[in-house]
Amino acid sequence: MSRVGKYPVEIPAGVQIAIVDGILTATGRLGVLTLPLTEHVEATVDGNKVSVQPKGSEAQARMMWGTTRSLIANMVRGVSTGFARSLEITGTGYRAAVQGKNLEINLGFSHPVVYPVPEGIKITCDRPTSIKVEGVDKRLVGQVASEIRAFRPPEPYKGKGARYTDETIRRKEGKKK
Repeated sequence: MSRVGKYPVEIPAGVQIAIVDGILTATGRLGVLTLPLTEHVEATVDGNKVSVQPKGSEAQARMMWGTTRSLIANMVRGVSTGFARSLEITGTGYRAAVQGKNLEINLGFSHPVVYPVPEGIKITCDRPTSIKVEGVDKRLVGQVASEIRAFRPPEPYKGKGARYTDETIRRKEGKKK
């Protein structure tokens, strides 16, 4: 039984939720997100709360109950406050800059890495060694940050590479003389 699915999602002021033909739409000051609902769950809007109920007692309905509730909660938070993920670049000569609709990163390769910024994502570089990924969709923000980190993941000996700011790198001891 889902423990997450039992609790309704609070709708803050400035966010509208509409369910039309099995598609839930969240509209807020930062944008619009849609979620197609599966046939295993039923979502209802009562006042300023959205509740999700399974349509049956089979395992798939119980699994989608909590998942759908979490997706709706992320949509509501995304259109009201948004999501952000920060990365830090460590290494001599490693730097990043936003050039129009592209993120250009120097990570020690013979060429700069050019990453096209997807639609709905805002990337800023306050310093040459910091990257901030912001957006409305939690999944897309995490995916973009993960793709940027994958260009040069942090290595355990010197700690060089791109890492999340809240990530801890386990350092290894080098060779002994």
